[in-house]
Amino acid sequence: MTTPRERYLQTMAFQTADPPFVTSGWAWSETAEQWRGQGWDGTPLQTLFGTDAYCECAADCGPVPAFTPETVSEDDATRVYINHEGILMREFKQHRDTSMPQFLKFPVESEADFDTLLAERLGPKLDLRLTDEWRARVRPGTATDSGRAPASSDGRSPRNRWLSPVSPPVLPRRCWPDRWGGFFGPIRNLMGLENLCIAFYEQPALVERMVAQRADLLIEVTGAILEHTEIDTFWFWEDMAYNHGSLVNPRLFRQFALPHYRRVVDFVRSRGVRHVGLDSDGNITELIPIWLDAGIDFLWPFEVAAGMDVLAVRRQYGHGLALGGGIPKQAVAIGGEEMRRAVDRVMPLVEDGGYIPELDHGAPPDITWPHFRDYMEYLLARLGRG
Repeated sequence: MTTPRERYLQTMAFQTADPPFVTSGWAWSETAEQWRGQGWDGTPLQTLFGTDAYCECAADCGPVPAFTPETVSEDDATRVYINHEGILMREFKQHRDTSMPQFLKFPVESEADFDTLLAERLGPKLDLRLTDEWRARVRPGTATDSGRAPASSDGRSPRNRWLSPVSPPVLPRRCWPDRWGGFFGPIRNLMGLENLCIAFYEQPALVERMVAQRADLLIEVTGAILEHTEIDTFWFWEDMAYNHGSLVNPRLFRQFALPHYRRVVDFVRSRGVRHVGLDSDGNITELIPIWLDAGIDFLWPFEVAAGMDVLAVRRQYGHGLALGGGIPKQAVAIGGEEMRRAVDRVMPLVEDGGYIPELDHGAPPDITWPHFRDYMEYLLARLGRG
């Protein structure tokens, strides 16, 4: 029986993995709460379905020390507060996972703000980033997270993967700095979307400083991580597209970001990291060529409602790009024959290799537990793992 790591590396090399590498994905906290009332007993999904997982090796690449969350005002329905990233926001007290907060103020509005944040919270600070808890998690022979992935750094909802304790040496080792590993998404965390898009034109020197600092930090922190453990795959995070395309002019983004992608990619590959992935929601069609030119060889999650189609992407890019996701969560929410058709549709990619079948994002609350269970059981049966 092959290990999850062996299956992962075979898949990424477009070889036949027997059985195929597959994870259970993840769900929003509100989904998990709903599932508990629909028959899920809280057993980690990996344990329940016998699926694969990653050993998460990333260290915190956001502001350290984190900002102290502080409530500014509240009423019966909403709360205004400063989160751990220094963002002032208003959000609903209920349904936090399934609603967007109102962003009121971001920590960087000027070059002076960035200088202050850089001096106080964005420097290497390896003693704060590579904590004892982090060292225990990546140490060979120890267990992975006992049940949950860390809270996503927007402070709103954890990406619950419900991992069961598994010996890390058998798992593929992934370094994914999540919301602080990229050159658009992380800068948006600092400035806000509208301010950042304007800054590309009105404050280009500041944008260049910020993306260069991101690359410098990713290289230094990842280099320190590699002193402790091997890494099979490094992932960027961008979330820089909506349902019709990129949030920024791709030509402009290429100008600012490509050299820094290359710096990071060249560094991690020089240190033995085999694969480099990237996570971005939305319609990423016009951004894919930039990421390929940067040396990125895996993309996720290919949201179907945003017009992404993993079969069409495979036809266009062939074995030059490995894919993950692409199974529409809307079809799983409907269930039955609609779900089965969606799973059947991606099976040719599994046979072709270089594809990890998974939902096209986390499971939202409109997917009931019975429908998610049926989906996982059908997917595993089609993969010969049922």
